[in-house]
Amino acid sequence: MNTNTKNHAFKVIAVALTAVLFLFGSPLTSKANGGGKKSPSITQAQVSVTYQGVTDNSLVFKVDYENVSGEKFWLIIKDDNGDVVYQQHFNDARFAKTILFQNTDLNINPTFVIRTGNDEIVRQFQVNKIITETTVVTGL
Repeated sequence: MNTNTKNHAFKVIAVALTAVLFLFGSPLTSKANGGGKKSPSITQAQVSVTYQGVTDNSLVFKVDYENVSGEKFWLIIKDDNGDVVYQQHFNDARFAKTILFQNTDLNINPTFVIRTGNDEIVRQFQVNKIITETTVVTGL
């Protein structure tokens, strides 16, 4: 074998080994799912939305979310038509927020969404206002 052929064969082997190292050094699967980092999924037990009653002429709801990963999440509130009326992102590990809706004469159907990445937990409520009248009769 002459020197040119040996040098050429050596270069081909070196390039092939380098390509193999790059291929196995950074697997294609880690590129496909965001670098191997997958955000943890959210569970039903981590989210609590409760109706607290009426205070200062407002309907009060309490939203709690146990964000164990500390990752960014969105709190989204939608109205009866599905329109977003509130949207904000947070990353609190123990999130608690009180939401006030102005007390109106109408029934409302708020929807609360906690979203992390592709996962979301939805809580829907129907608030029906029932007006009662009390009549007091006093004899004179």
